[in-house]
Amino acid sequence: MERQDRLVSPEPAKDDIVLTRMRPETLDEFIGQPLVTRKLSIAIESARIRNEHLDHVILAGPPGLGKTTLAYIIANELNTKLHITSGPVIEKQGDLAAILTSLEEGDVLFIDEIHRLNKTIEEVLYTAMEDFAVDIMIGKGPSARSIRIDLSPFTLVGATTRMGLLSSPLRNRFGISLELDFYSEEDLKKIVLRSASILNIALDEKAALEIARRSRGTPRVANRLLKRIRDFATVERKNVVDLEIAKKALEILEIDEYGLDPLDRKILKVLIENYNGGPAGIKSIAASVGIEHDSISEVYEPYLLRAGFIVRTPRGRMATEKAYSLFGLKIKGIQGGLWKNDD
Repeated sequence: MERQDRLVSPEPAKDDIVLTRMRPETLDEFIGQPLVTRKLSIAIESARIRNEHLDHVILAGPPGLGKTTLAYIIANELNTKLHITSGPVIEKQGDLAAILTSLEEGDVLFIDEIHRLNKTIEEVLYTAMEDFAVDIMIGKGPSARSIRIDLSPFTLVGATTRMGLLSSPLRNRFGISLELDFYSEEDLKKIVLRSASILNIALDEKAALEIARRSRGTPRVANRLLKRIRDFATVERKNVVDLEIAKKALEILEIDEYGLDPLDRKILKVLIENYNGGPAGIKSIAASVGIEHDSISEVYEPYLLRAGFIVRTPRGRMATEKAYSLFGLKIKGIQGGLWKNDD
């Protein structure tokens, strides 16, 4: 199963296009991330007062938290154009040079997954970010020469899910570094209610809170669940989505009270039943579940770790007491470094 097929995946899915309608357009409309929006607001207002371009911005954090939305907002607040690309798409230095030379003064260039830029391409950004110029090699061999093309002052907004993979030279060229964190249930509830009003869904507050609780701290997941619950309510001929309808829909969607889906629960069950709670290596778990080990570590494991269902140890992954209680099991405690079933 591909990650975009999972309802609770924080990654963009093919049917998420409608979710772009729900994007806030200003910082005042953006819900959550108060420290991030406050810092951005000050920086943007300062740039306006000085009549200068905004410093380059790096947005870091897990997928689905609003990095792309903030890029749209930055361009909107600056009343300028937004140009969007991503690290994997830029294959040659000439590709990046073409993008940079097409920018007009004050434009915002958004590079998603900027940590995936090829290192040779990344070097082109250094002079572009610092000097607003790009050096291009003309010709090959002994006759090759470098020419410098001046660029219009612009603002680069980079987004990354893995700040540690950014090289120091690139990271140091961003004047504004912002890290997004997972959202509180209260903020997610507000986001769901806002989205419901945009989609003309009559949603009560208790239902909104239930959706928020199962959204894994991620607005993209919350909005996706809202859409599916709307479908259920439509089929059931319900004019108002209340708590009962929300719970019934989520039960059918197999999203439990912790936001776990069937594959999450399968991983935990395999760890408990096949490996006595662990420790177990990620490749062993992946083989037992029938999923690539990269998918386990990159897609499934982060939330299971954050939610406290598993822990990492030097010898492998272990199921916690919370994971055991999910299946109605108990553990005695730790004996010799291993959690034991309370048979």
